Amino acid sequence: MRVGIGYDSHRFAEGEGRKLILGGVEIPSPRGLVGHSDADAVAHALTDAVLGAAGLGDIGQMFPPTDPRWRDADSLDLLKRAYLRVVEAGLTFVSADITVILEQPRLARYLDDMRENLAGALVSGYSTVSVKAKTNEGMGWIGRGEGVAVLAVALLEQVRA
Repeated sequence: MRVGIGYDSHRFAEGEGRKLILGGVEIPSPRGLVGHSDADAVAHALTDAVLGAAGLGDIGQMFPPTDPRWRDADSLDLLKRAYLRVVEAGLTFVSADITVILEQPRLARYLDDMRENLAGALVSGYSTVSVKAKTNEGMGWIGRGEGVAVLAVALLEQVRA
């Protein structure tokens, strides 16, 4: 068994024009997140956790923000591409636990869809992915509503050497 930890954070964009996408779900919000891709911090943190467990670096190494191919990329697609590398390395996904830290908007009604999307990207079942939403109780940059942070842990199993 191999464990990886992922973290990502993005600040909210000033003004309108960016969609808020978390876990592959478009969430109604007046502001989206700043990023080279679609800025899906949930998918990014999980991608880092999966890559870390496999010893394959991180999302920025695999999909550099300096590469125009990844401009406005769908982060669920990036997760799928990263997972293909994991499978090629002889590992398979077992489970993940994700915590999204965000003041607004509230995410409770979107968590099941996020779980479905993330599990699907990892060719796994709904029950293998947990997504929880927490606030920062008004403290710090997250508490002031400046952005979002996400923590993810992934468990992989070696299927071949």
